[in-house]
Amino acid sequence: MAGPRRDTRGIVDAPGLFARVRFRRREPAPALRPYLEHYWLIDWDLDQPYVSHVVPHPSVNVVFQRYGTAAPFGEVAGIGLELFAQKLAGRGRVCGTQFRPGGFRPFAPHRPVAHWTGRRVPVADVLPTSDADLAAILGPAPRDPQDPRGARGAPDDEDARVAALDAYLLGLGPRPDPRALRAMALVDRIRTDPTIRRVARLTDEEGVSARSLQRLFAEYVGVGPKWVILRHRIHEALERAESGAVDWPALAADLGYSDQAHLVRDFTATVGVPPTAYARTRPPEIPGPTGRAVTS
Repeated sequence: MAGPRRDTRGIVDAPGLFARVRFRRREPAPALRPYLEHYWLIDWDLDQPYVSHVVPHPSVNVVFQRYGTAAPFGEVAGIGLELFAQKLAGRGRVCGTQFRPGGFRPFAPHRPVAHWTGRRVPVADVLPTSDADLAAILGPAPRDPQDPRGARGAPDDEDARVAALDAYLLGLGPRPDPRALRAMALVDRIRTDPTIRRVARLTDEEGVSARSLQRLFAEYVGVGPKWVILRHRIHEALERAESGAVDWPALAADLGYSDQAHLVRDFTATVGVPPTAYARTRPPEIPGPTGRAVTS
């Protein structure tokens, strides 16, 4: 792993989000890197509410959250199947762990990862978690604006919070699992090999049956290989749209679509607006379900 990735894949209107929040990715401890993509940290202090949107990755996230002066909490966020929307207001903080596709099962081997898909459950229902873990990971609470004394908590130490995330996850004792490594390798191939445009191509080249591949992905990734391929296409199209002028027919061909219309259909169904409209009118007016925390 060469460090956290720097792309904005999956973040809808990334410039709009980054103009309003402090967003960064941090690298986990070496022993955790086989399982994790990165940590992602967001802090905000807004005068006006803002709704962020994310096209989820095929990854489980463990997300620790604090909104204003409310009590902190944590969730296991399974793979989201729809566009994710989150209203940010006032002050808040999110500290997230994005697992590699296939990397969560060694931490929670008692259930297939598909069990968590489309669900958000309290972290303590899945992984041993204490109030002390939450306090260390999220750091000091922000000042209560209604407090006439204007008292503030102790200075925040981001490095200490990352170290707390490392200690928490290492303390869970992930169990090495060759099938998890296999699932991670297959998803990495989908993500990095532009020739993998169909599940049949993957099964042929990897020498596995479609049924075996589906079972592996259900147990260790949480969604099927066809879904992963489609989501990779949409992330690529979304990032190209963010970058400026796009030759949509050429991009459709590059991504393995039979024609531009199929790309437009999938993009619109996932993001909520056609790709040309998205590229032309950022930030777009995008419908979507509400949730709690941005995941990236």
